[in-house]
Amino acid sequence: MSEIPVQISVAGGLRFEISEEFLERYNRPGPRYTSYPTAPVWREDFGPAEFEAAARAADEAGTPVSLYQHLPFCESLCLFCACNVVISKNKQVAPPYLEALKREVEQISRYVSRRRPVIQFHWGGGTPTYLSPEQLEDLFRYTRERFTFAPDAEIGIEVDPRVTTHEHLETVRRLGFNRLSMGIQDFNPVVQKTVHRIQPYELTRELILAARALGFESINVDLIYGLPYQTAESFRTTVEQVIALEPDRVAMFSYAHVPWLKKQQGSFAKVLPEGMEKFRIFRTGLQAFLDAGYLYIGMDHFARPDDELALAQRNRTLHRNFQGYTTKAGADLYGMGVSAISSLGPTYAQNHRDVTTYQQRIRAGGLATMRGYRLSADDLVRRAVISRLLCHTVVPKQEIEQEFGICFDEYFAPELERLESFRADGLVELQPDMLSVTMLGRIFIRNVAMVFDPYLEQQQLASRPLFSKTL
Repeated sequence: MSEIPVQISVAGGLRFEISEEFLERYNRPGPRYTSYPTAPVWREDFGPAEFEAAARAADEAGTPVSLYQHLPFCESLCLFCACNVVISKNKQVAPPYLEALKREVEQISRYVSRRRPVIQFHWGGGTPTYLSPEQLEDLFRYTRERFTFAPDAEIGIEVDPRVTTHEHLETVRRLGFNRLSMGIQDFNPVVQKTVHRIQPYELTRELILAARALGFESINVDLIYGLPYQTAESFRTTVEQVIALEPDRVAMFSYAHVPWLKKQQGSFAKVLPEGMEKFRIFRTGLQAFLDAGYLYIGMDHFARPDDELALAQRNRTLHRNFQGYTTKAGADLYGMGVSAISSLGPTYAQNHRDVTTYQQRIRAGGLATMRGYRLSADDLVRRAVISRLLCHTVVPKQEIEQEFGICFDEYFAPELERLESFRADGLVELQPDMLSVTMLGRIFIRNVAMVFDPYLEQQQLASRPLFSKTL
């Protein structure tokens, strides 16, 4: 028996209806495209020497700089988590790691001349506030002494309300941090208990109010739909509570069920909402945030109409990298710390994912590159198209033709033919001068981007899992 179709209403009186058959057609494994080509394509014969060459070329180009530092420690494991984390209540694991990270900062700074401004800096994890305020201040001052930060740099940190103190907030705000991102996932007590993350609403509210009082310019919260025991009704309550907190941005991620990578996820596999049930949860969040006045940026992200993210999408200056959506386009990203990823011009590089190996490699030579990739001419064209789709929801063909010296319709003839079925389903509009994604298409935008990714067929996704499902 078929499920009742799910209806979605958006601004301008538009109304969409998603059937079970429609959902099954598009809800299949696919990348999130924080990079193109995606990480499974990268090569392990790309090491420190190749990274060094890419870093020197980037410095000669003189582009602005984005810095990311991975602080992997957490006191306990959230069972849904697919991040690279180290679980330990023994805080003595941190000093040796921080010593290695500072060595890497010193090494990376040699490839970045002081004339290049740092326009974005971010601490992610793990839980950066696992570290003490004194450790955070020492690491940030050490970094700032070795790079030139722009006066208007976007400086952000991920925090966990369960371990973040007022002293943590005061310290990072005094250091110049102006953006705060915190995980919520779900306020429902049953869901929280199942995923081992007990985080009361009141605790989260207090932290947000404290951050507002300290003058943080932007506050982002993360939710996850598709968690064990979630229902559309229970998630509606969580979303209403989040809207009451008035965050500037919301990321509402699809739970990525990847037990072949993260074995702990198998513990609740039998109580996960799937198919239309999971889509109803997504629809509940989407509809509530739209009704509350948030704009749907796409790829699970929402922003207030006056937020920089929304303005950047309208102005077509929005960018996407390994940290998600950003308004700081055109910067080279230098990732530091275990598993951190760099994006330098036409090159990607990733550090070793094991803390012990990372620390050993840093002590031995100052770099811990384990794999990477240099984009081909074709990769660069396709990256430009996929980036415009995900960030702007529109690809002016003339822009691509002028940038790469191609005829768009000839170069992408097979892809345009495949998109005809997407057009028939109301996901895209195919115009003589432009490819654009509709409002409905934003929900399935990963699928649209996948049309331009020839590596997916080579990766034989049906025979071995690599990615979570798109919804």
